[in-house]
Amino acid sequence: MAEIKNAYEFMLLVSVKLGEKTEELVNKFKDFVSENAELVNINNWGKKKLAYMINKESEAEYVVFDFNSDSEFPKELDRICQITDGVLRNMIVKKS
Repeated sequence: MAEIKNAYEFMLLVSVKLGEKTEELVNKFKDFVSENAELVNINNWGKKKLAYMINKESEAEYVVFDFNSDSEFPKELDRICQITDGVLRNMIVKKS
């Protein structure tokens, strides 16, 4: 029996205070998603002003990943985001 794959959207807000390491962090997440799920698309929105201050920062790098995976991977992805320095916010949404 084949595993059921669901479509997800993962938005990542990365601190711009990292400077050149911002791109490294985005690539780290790109590789992590690619290794554990079927990466469909990456949309880098670039640096945007935040609606409110997060950790005394007013701007962040916005990156949106579209991927297909089983239901367990998004939980692990969220856990990794919580413990990674430089990640201001993340959101994973299951598409219908």
